[in-house]
Amino acid sequence: MLLGRLGLEKARIPHTDRHGLVWLDRGRLEVEDGCLRFVTAGGGELAAGDYQVPHQSLSIVLLGPGSSVTHDALRLLARHGCALAAIGEGAVRFYTAPPLMPDTSTLAREQVRLWADPKTRMDVARAMFAIRFGEIVRTRDIEVLRGQEGARIKRSYQIAAERHGIIWKGRNYDRDNPNAGDLPNQALNHAASAMRAAAAVAVTSVGAIPQLGFIHEDSGHPFVLDIADLYRHDITLDIAFGAAKEAAEGMEPVERLTRRRAARMFRQRDVISSMIDRIKALIGPANPAPEMP
Repeated sequence: MLLGRLGLEKARIPHTDRHGLVWLDRGRLEVEDGCLRFVTAGGGELAAGDYQVPHQSLSIVLLGPGSSVTHDALRLLARHGCALAAIGEGAVRFYTAPPLMPDTSTLAREQVRLWADPKTRMDVARAMFAIRFGEIVRTRDIEVLRGQEGARIKRSYQIAAERHGIIWKGRNYDRDNPNAGDLPNQALNHAASAMRAAAAVAVTSVGAIPQLGFIHEDSGHPFVLDIADLYRHDITLDIAFGAAKEAAEGMEPVERLTRRRAARMFRQRDVISSMIDRIKALIGPANPAPEMP
């Protein structure tokens, strides 16, 4: 974000050359003299002021709580292929986004090509597990991979609980009543929800296809779950068990503490930007998934 006019009114930058996103909250997104501007009285991440937004060089604008957007702003964003996502505080919720229509379908077509061939689909799945486990997995059976993941995540739960001084009695998740578990399990539910929201932002921003997952299958957005799981062993567990410890020691609800901790860690560790880079490395045409032995 830059103060003042940018002189970019007629610039058209291909999405392949874009990587930017901006976070805006507690203000009004509008258009003046053909330029996108954000006016805020402060109270959020930005100091009070009138900010020029370089939409031609951005992939997505993340609009947080306390904000409004004009019809002219939506029209300008659509014309330049810049997406707008309504998010929760710190991007721990992903509510809605107008369709992202990039100027090239290259990444989406490459995702389809990799997904449609059982061999390359398995290569991407194994590359994802290699990122998570820090080692090359030898099997080419997806069910075996899922079994390995299940065993390792159980151990990761225990290690994370010990690191934060939390008593861990095992994973207990009731889909019909997510708040029925103990504090660590509730925190895990909320942390996983926040990480899925961040992954949805990243998948949307690059124009990937949420429905074509390489490990997950049955969900309505399996590729979002694939990307969220790349951060499950470290960041998600750190968010959850840290929030559970805070909730046990204080008076605030565990959901609020988990969201606040997630928002802080997303910014500190550039989670969404990292997700975008990993998506491009895994399925981008310039960096196809590596051939796995």
